[in-house]
Parts: sequence; C-alpha cells; structure tokens
Amino acid sequence: MYVEKIRSAGKQLLSRIPPLKPRSCLKLLLLFSAAFLTGHLLARGVAALETAASPPSASENWGLGFSEEGKAPTGNATIEELEKYNAYFLRDTDEKILYLTFDCGYENGNTPAILEALEKHNAPAAFFVVGNFVRDNPDLIRQMTAQGHIVGNHTFSHPDMSGISSLDAFREELVKVEDLYREVTGEEMPRYYRPPRGVYSTENLSMAKELGYHTFFWSLAYVDWLQEEQPTHEEAFEKLLGRIHPGAIVLLHNTSRTNGEILDELLTRWEEMGYSFGSLKDLTGE
Repeated sequence: MYVEKIRSAGKQLLSRIPPLKPRSCLKLLLLFSAAFLTGHLLARGVAALETAASPPSASENWGLGFSEEGKAPTGNATIEELEKYNAYFLRDTDEKILYLTFDCGYENGNTPAILEALEKHNAPAAFFVVGNFVRDNPDLIRQMTAQGHIVGNHTFSHPDMSGISSLDAFREELVKVEDLYREVTGEEMPRYYRPPRGVYSTENLSMAKELGYHTFFWSLAYVDWLQEEQPTHEEAFEKLLGRIHPGAIVLLHNTSRTNGEILDELLTRWEEMGYSFGSLKDLTGE
C-alpha cells in the first residue's frame, strides 16, 4: 500500500517538471552527482570521527555462550585468538577429556574433601591461589604439590588486573605469590595464571606472556562462590553434567561447600559418561 502511494506521488511530481533542453539535463545531472558525492564524503568523515572518538574497551569480563548440550561453548575470544598470547579456555578436541581447575581465595574447610576426591579418582587439577591462601595454608599447598597438582598464580591481592598498565606493577602481583610459594615448597612456581574474576585486556595477556606465563580462562563454571546461597546438589549436577563437553576447562571454587560434598560423586558420574581427567600441561606441552 505504501509503495503504491510513493509511486503515485513520484508520478505526480514528475508530471509537474517541464520538459528540459539537453544542456539543462546535463547541468541537472551534474548537480545531482555533485550533491551525492558531497553527501557520501561527509558521511564517511562523520563515521571516521565517531570511530576515533570511541576507542575499544580497555577490558573485558570473560563470558560464555552455550548453544547445545554436550557441545563446547563460544567465548569472548576464539581458541586461535587466545593462542597467540599463550592463553586457553578449552582444548579443541573430540576426545572426552576435561581439565579441573579450582580458584582458591581463602580456606574455609572444604579443600581437604576436594583433595581427597581428586586422589581417589587419580584426577589431576590446577589450583589457582592468591597470596593469603599460600601464606595461611602451607600444608595444603604442600599436599597439592605432593599429589601432583598444579598450583597456579591467581595474583597476590586479587585486583582488577586490566586496570594495571605498567609491566612492573603487573609483575609485582605475580612475583609476590611466587615468593610465598618458593618459601613454602622450596621450588619455583609453575607459570600458570588466571585473571581475577576473569577480567582481562589484551595488554594484560601480552604482559603475562612476556613474563613467561600461560593464561587460563574456562569453558564451564557455575555460581558456586556465594557462601550464603550455595547451590543444592541437584542444581550443581544439572549445570556440571548438562554442560560438560570434550576438552572442557572446568572452573570450580574451593570455598564451595557444595563442591566439597559432591566432588566424589561428580567425578564418578563424569567417568560414567566416558570422560577422563587431564592436566593443563597437556595444553601447554610442558
């Protein structure tokens, strides 16, 4: 209906234009061409100014998008984009293998049960620790290393690392944890890093790589860190069984009472689904 009205209006407008001589037609054509070119150039100029005035975001929060049960999710960046920074969020494989990681902000009594379940299933894990966890729990750190787990660096004070633009300041957050680890174990800390809260920038990823670190995000996690709102066992199993996928890097928190209570059964049920447990060293080749 609207198209017909426009056509009708156009015909009425054309009917009111008097016949033009050839020279007048040429002038009119040149006038229309000049107006079109001027508008095009102005539009490009405005777009360029808008781009210059809106720099890309300085930081991002790691996030995931799940589309199909049993399939790997998409992340903020692809495997290939992260690869150039020695960074990972999953392994590109059809093999039913998964990688267990735990973020350790403090100890509230659940880590021993987690370590017991891992040992029972001969499942290697990576524990990303902050400074106070290493300082306050030397026996747990030594138990982790004795059982063959990786103890990774989650920074000394758990800040927003994307707000750190100085390599020296970035290094300090990592070196302080390295020093504590060396005091506790007598060994050098593995160069495995996880950004606090998953907040990162490409500049940070470059800094971590320059310092010899591999950066690890995740492809499966659930809300397990709220102490007053711990998920039920059923809620945990629904998320962790339904969204598991080949090559998954699983993020859990050691402070979760639910995780401590279900881990033995969770590992059993993953095994029944055909999954085995790998070390992050499989990804880095170390």
